[in-house]
Amino acid sequence: MSHLLISAASKSSGKTTVTLGLSAALRERGIKVQTFKKGPDYIDPSWLSVASGRPCRNLDYNTMGADEIGAVFARHDGAADVSLIEGTKGLFDGLDPKGGDCTAALAAQLGAPVVLVFDAEGVTRGVAPLILGYRAFAPEINFAGVIINKVAGARHEKKLRAAIERYTDLPMLGAVWRCPEIEINERHLGLIPPNESAEAKDRIAAIAEKVAGRVDLDSLLEKAAPTPSAPTDAADYKSPPGRADVRIGIARDAAFGFYYAGDLEGLRRAGAEVVEFNALRDAALPEVDGLFIGGGFPETQMAALEANAPLKRAIRDAIEGGMPAFAECGGLMYLAKSITWNGERREMAGVIDADAVMHKQPVGKGYVRVRETGLSPWPLLDAKGRLAEFPAHEFHYSTLENMKGDYRFAYEMLRGEGLGKTRDGIVHKNLLASFIHQRDVESNRWTKRFVDFIRSKK
Repeated sequence: MSHLLISAASKSSGKTTVTLGLSAALRERGIKVQTFKKGPDYIDPSWLSVASGRPCRNLDYNTMGADEIGAVFARHDGAADVSLIEGTKGLFDGLDPKGGDCTAALAAQLGAPVVLVFDAEGVTRGVAPLILGYRAFAPEINFAGVIINKVAGARHEKKLRAAIERYTDLPMLGAVWRCPEIEINERHLGLIPPNESAEAKDRIAAIAEKVAGRVDLDSLLEKAAPTPSAPTDAADYKSPPGRADVRIGIARDAAFGFYYAGDLEGLRRAGAEVVEFNALRDAALPEVDGLFIGGGFPETQMAALEANAPLKRAIRDAIEGGMPAFAECGGLMYLAKSITWNGERREMAGVIDADAVMHKQPVGKGYVRVRETGLSPWPLLDAKGRLAEFPAHEFHYSTLENMKGDYRFAYEMLRGEGLGKTRDGIVHKNLLASFIHQRDVESNRWTKRFVDFIRSKK
């Protein structure tokens, strides 16, 4: 068991592409690879999961304490030969001005050697002072080496290599040349997720081939540090019950794919059987006791969602009939009357009497903190039984407009946008629908509360 952390000087330097390529290339060698992603993110982990062949795990200081991060890392790292942790943004970027929540802090906590990915576009000798600056800023960090990305060709690589070897003491582990075949297209929320791409595995294979040909994998593995042993008996890994007595239908397709692996495991630990359905193609719901419609990109699939009238009607009838349901962000948009994007309007399920409208710029983005109002069907309570606060995250370009009806709201927004007017979490019968995304962590075991609520309504 050994591990490395892949970071960068700044966002969009190509660290996700490099980490994808390394994960897939090492896997092709027969090495068991476990990937981790710092922060709250669905899309990068979904690609990393495909590349490594096992679910990527999120490590996030906003929703998790340091002890929980350590326990989650130790448990999943122990099942692999090598772990690759992808950072977020730049190595030293975060909310805490003292750096307590940045990628460098995670590297220090986990004792992970850091591989720095630099975007070399338009840079030659100037890469050296960048490396020296990062070294000097945090001498306590174990820097394993650098991988230069977006290299123009052999001549460019030669200049970069000469500068790094002359002025720094870090090894250049690789130089990945610019190549359109290994680029993953981006749009408003970042990379296009693999559940929308029929060619995801082919794209990852192409990335792995290019990265393996341009990175010294043997030297990279030599730089990986042995993982120290750590306790793994965190509360979220208690054994599941012997038999599932609740069935939860989960929309999983090109429109809805934002689900944390730990959350789905939490549902199962709480006694639920997860039953997937396709909101684009399935004409009927499976036999289930509750629904979970996660986030995603329903706006990109809204024509197909609109066309599947039988399923929209089945979902509307189930919720109106009292079936417990939980919808996050994209799921909330789908349950509205319509989605409007780029001047086009499509009819959705119509459970919520409002219209989802997409905008050019983000409406809500980043970490949020909410307080329970007491109106949630399954609220979070503290140890003394009082309504609690919890951290979450949001990233949406949409608003709900023309809202009619006398809705209750489960959350008061202490930080973040939500539905606007310091509120989020529409409650309608046994439905809870919000723009915020929760995580099943020690401070907020939402999956158990949800499953218990479904069980109580059977």
